[in-house]
Amino acid sequence: MHAQAKVNLRLRILAREAGGHHQLETLFLRLALADIVRVRPAGTRSLQVTGVPEGTDLGPAERNLAWRAAAAYMEAAGRPDGFAIELEKRIPVGGGLGGGSADAGAVLRALDALSASPLGSAALLEIAATLGADVPFLASEHPYALAWGRGERMLALSPLSPREVVLVVPPFGVDTTRAYGWLAEARAARGAERPSALVLSPGALASWDALIPLARNDFEPPVTARHPEIAGLVEWLGSIGCAPAMMSGSGSVVVGVLPEGASKPPRGVRDSVPCGRVIVTRTADRVEPVRLLD
Repeated sequence: MHAQAKVNLRLRILAREAGGHHQLETLFLRLALADIVRVRPAGTRSLQVTGVPEGTDLGPAERNLAWRAAAAYMEAAGRPDGFAIELEKRIPVGGGLGGGSADAGAVLRALDALSASPLGSAALLEIAATLGADVPFLASEHPYALAWGRGERMLALSPLSPREVVLVVPPFGVDTTRAYGWLAEARAARGAERPSALVLSPGALASWDALIPLARNDFEPPVTARHPEIAGLVEWLGSIGCAPAMMSGSGSVVVGVLPEGASKPPRGVRDSVPCGRVIVTRTADRVEPVRLLD
């Protein structure tokens, strides 16, 4: 099945809870870009990952989000069953596009589809919320949603009209924990008050024209201060007609949405990008379904 990437068209980091988690307000949108995930019952538990750049350290299998999702599902279902997971990575690793979370969400949906006694979508979202702020959305059937809290409170929105999207993947990644630390330092340095969530009506998010003024990412200024290349990439995306143009998640991937009617980016964009590599994809207006194979 396809585990679709996401972008955050709006990402505000709010109060930090006593347990260390941050409350957030974010606008999720799925992309056509996706990893390929295959899940099947097995006598033991295994994970195979292909498609990552040579030398990428993926860490122990048991720490991978897809593995953790499968193990959490089995625990919630009261089953000690084994599983075999195969991931074919197409979403850049560690770029803010939710690749690991998309894999986890796909695994949860696949295991529930394979089960003789499915847990159901509500239970899947409860499991997903324990795995990370992006996982509930990417375990859901929503292509576009506004989320609060730790990502587990969602308002599904009607899909936006499809647009072509230009992603630029810099030659470096950004560690999410460090990004949170840089944001905290920046707020402390300027004595900023704790931001609060805004009241956003669904109508304000129903069209690209209405959405563009609301697009922002709280991580972008502090991350750009450490990686000024990101600011250059955002400016470059704006110069080829993208709006919004912004960093996704905690970075480092920069995303630009092309205007209505643009079926492809301007000629020569891959040669003119200041740094990194370009991926051209499209916004998604549906979630790819689970496919059961004989």
